[in-house]
Amino acid sequence: MSNSDDPLSLFIERLKGSPFFGPLSEDGLAFLASRAKKRDYQAGAIIFGEGEPSTGLYWLQSGTLKAVKYAASGREQILHLINPGQTFNEVGAFTTLPNPASVVALVDSLVWHIPGDSIRQLIHQDPMFGQLIINVLSERLRNSVDLIEDLSLRPVVSRLSRLILDEAAGDTLDRPAWYTQNELAARLGTVTDVVQRALRKLEDDQLIQVERRQILIVDRDELERLAA
Repeated sequence: MSNSDDPLSLFIERLKGSPFFGPLSEDGLAFLASRAKKRDYQAGAIIFGEGEPSTGLYWLQSGTLKAVKYAASGREQILHLINPGQTFNEVGAFTTLPNPASVVALVDSLVWHIPGDSIRQLIHQDPMFGQLIINVLSERLRNSVDLIEDLSLRPVVSRLSRLILDEAAGDTLDRPAWYTQNELAARLGTVTDVVQRALRKLEDDQLIQVERRQILIVDRDELERLAA
């Protein structure tokens, strides 16, 4: 069997292309890959739940996940989306304290789990790797502060305008099958009826055009003004 057919070698090659793992030495990559476990999840599956002990670091090979908090009422707040090539649950590299949020598969996804004790062992051997994790955690903290600011200080129309601008490729925001108005509401910290009204307002004001699988930006300047 050639290296190209070896799942472990393929995993190492994928890690080399990651900004998170790429700077590691060959030995470091091989060490992590030898301890990683591949797991397949169907759409809707819970990768881990809020309150469960953190068991390690995860890396998403394919699919899309959401990190989410649930209220007792069942309402959810999406903290961020996780796309292929990204790590998540970096806190599990340092502690076994309970997970602060749940992670759920939005589509069929392939995830690699690297045990926390293996991560901590590599950090002792390669302090630069610990710095990489700290950098990612710092970015997560900044994103959380930005989310709190948005939810506290900006109206839904403003938050929706910013999300469309941030996620559009050019003037088009593609909406996969999972990108429902319920999911959009959970990202904006509101409910579906409010999102529907906000979308309708932006469309009535001729700032966007809403289609089944796309949102098209019609007036970028005015959308930028609303998002500011």
